[in-house]
Amino acid sequence: MTTTVPRRRASISDVARLAGVSVGTVSNVLNRPDRVSPTTRERVQAAIGELDFVPNGSARQLRAGTITTAGAIVLDVANPFFTDVARGIEDRLEEADHTLMLASSDEEPEREARYLRLFEEHGVQGLMVVPATSDVEHLEAIRARGLRVVLLDRPSPSDTLSSVAVDDRAGAGAAAQHLVGLGHERIAFLNGPHTIRQCADRAEGMAAALASAGLDPEHALVEVTIDSLNAEGGQRGTERVLDLADRPTAVMCVNDLTALGALRTLRAAGIPVPSGMAVVGYDDVTFAGELATPLTSVRQPTHLLGYRAADLLLDEDETVVHVTFQPELVVRESTTGTS
Repeated sequence: MTTTVPRRRASISDVARLAGVSVGTVSNVLNRPDRVSPTTRERVQAAIGELDFVPNGSARQLRAGTITTAGAIVLDVANPFFTDVARGIEDRLEEADHTLMLASSDEEPEREARYLRLFEEHGVQGLMVVPATSDVEHLEAIRARGLRVVLLDRPSPSDTLSSVAVDDRAGAGAAAQHLVGLGHERIAFLNGPHTIRQCADRAEGMAAALASAGLDPEHALVEVTIDSLNAEGGQRGTERVLDLADRPTAVMCVNDLTALGALRTLRAAGIPVPSGMAVVGYDDVTFAGELATPLTSVRQPTHLLGYRAADLLLDEDETVVHVTFQPELVVRESTTGTS
């Protein structure tokens, strides 16, 4: 654990002082730039850049008292996994009389950046973010401006950012071991891009487990990168698996929505599950056990993940903390054929 002291967030007065103008002039540059001469605008904008100043759209709320809003950005709020995580966040914030602003990045760094800027401008007390890429420098910069940031569902590579995550290598490894134990020696993995840390960790966990079982991951693991981590992506990925000459006998899916798409495709192709193709999901969302063929899945403590992230955000102690939960493999009919 490391204690860090963020620098004070620059104010509009700081910008005015550095630019040698009045606060009113800075306000005009931000809101009514046509009222300010080009030379003065350039001077003010240079000061804004030098101080890394972020306009605060909640100034009246600041004058009234403590900010009681926290922001969270997840990959896809339509995914039941993130819905459950958000509920955990909300439950903890409610205990502290705070409210939640929630957004989806749709796995797009540009969209994530827009929401980060918007949340900062609205003066949120802190941010919980599932990063859309492995790079967290932009989040470290926000933290350096004095805003609390917690990495959500992602181990932190930084000594300045707290994090709450699940051991994805262990979860994917347990799924691979389960499939190998059932006699599968060639397994497809429907996965997202490795720029998403969870996807990279799950691929590494599977490869390590297969190697430990005496199989060559180069042959035993067939990774299929899908363009969207949802049912449609799962359908398209499974169609590619079925087209392979040396077809795998099992499909591991990066999440349960992807697994839902895989099950649909296999059913449409007349391939029985699990005798024709075993299927494993990841997250163990609510519907996983309610499907026509109940889904074997790696369970994550979704509500607790969100609750603990909000807990760290609200903690008055500035110590950086990294929390890692262990997942659990829940075995159902999609791999064993029996409940």
